[in-house]
Amino acid sequence: MTKPLNGVELYHSLFGTEIHDPRVLFEMLTVNVFQPGLNWRVAASKIPVFDKVFKHFDVKEIAKFDELDLERLEEDPEMIRNPRKIRAVVQNAQATLKLQPEFKDLADYVWSFKPKNNVVKGTLQEETQGLGAELAKDMKKRGFTFVGPTTMELFLISSGILKHEM
Repeated sequence: MTKPLNGVELYHSLFGTEIHDPRVLFEMLTVNVFQPGLNWRVAASKIPVFDKVFKHFDVKEIAKFDELDLERLEEDPEMIRNPRKIRAVVQNAQATLKLQPEFKDLADYVWSFKPKNNVVKGTLQEETQGLGAELAKDMKKRGFTFVGPTTMELFLISSGILKHEM
């Protein structure tokens, strides 16, 4: 029997693979929401905690969180206790639900941004005017938060929508 992957191993195993499962995409989005200001390993190491507290990344369940749920998460010693980022996950779940009927789900939405030439070169800072910026702008219009251009560029690469080459 193999032992389950820890958060960092799971994130690393998924990073750059083409992810079409909307639940897993929301998981990757959540890690990307928590990552700014932290080493990626810190945010990724919390995947098992995020999975537990965010109802296995079920956006319908997360969207129902109320103020008591948010306060409980903000006090959870296992969590990255940044109230703005915690609330962003709930807001992003609500925004994800509002993608319908225009899009089937989060996967349908983000994959609609895949360009014909999906290879980006160079550092992410050089790419903030690229597809990440386009996705970030559209997501913000749709009510998502903590989705800046660099964060969304990383999200697109981590989800396999963009391929990154140095």
